[in-house]
Amino acid sequence: MKFSATGMELLKRSEGFRNRVYRDTAGFSTIGYGHRLRLHESFSNGISEPQAVSLLAGDVLEAEQAVQRMVKVPLLQGQFDALVDFCFNLGAGRLASSTLLTDLNAGKYKDAAAQLLLWDHAGGEESTALKARREAEAALWRNETA
Repeated sequence: MKFSATGMELLKRSEGFRNRVYRDTAGFSTIGYGHRLRLHESFSNGISEPQAVSLLAGDVLEAEQAVQRMVKVPLLQGQFDALVDFCFNLGAGRLASSTLLTDLNAGKYKDAAAQLLLWDHAGGEESTALKARREAEAALWRNETA
């Protein structure tokens, strides 16, 4: 399964495009559409949107592979898209250790969807942006129910 255009639209809207390096809410150096800089990367002159899209494609591929590796039950497209966006945003480690994944792999699709909504905090505080993103992921999830 591949991340859909609908999922990509949500991700791009949630991340926004920035052509210069900035610190994300967790304090990581980031550029483009939420690309976390790696040790060997430097973008002192910024990047163009086509460069950001190229970085995004690699980051999305990693998130897709993580979801495919961890999820042991069948997924519908909206569920897959929601999980890829979640992994892109929070990292595969967060999904791996989550009740969301435990519930999902136990076949509790509705419980897993409810778990998405709990991941709306940054720095111990509820984030309006994260709340909106999790609600959008949950809406993707519900468009097709297992």
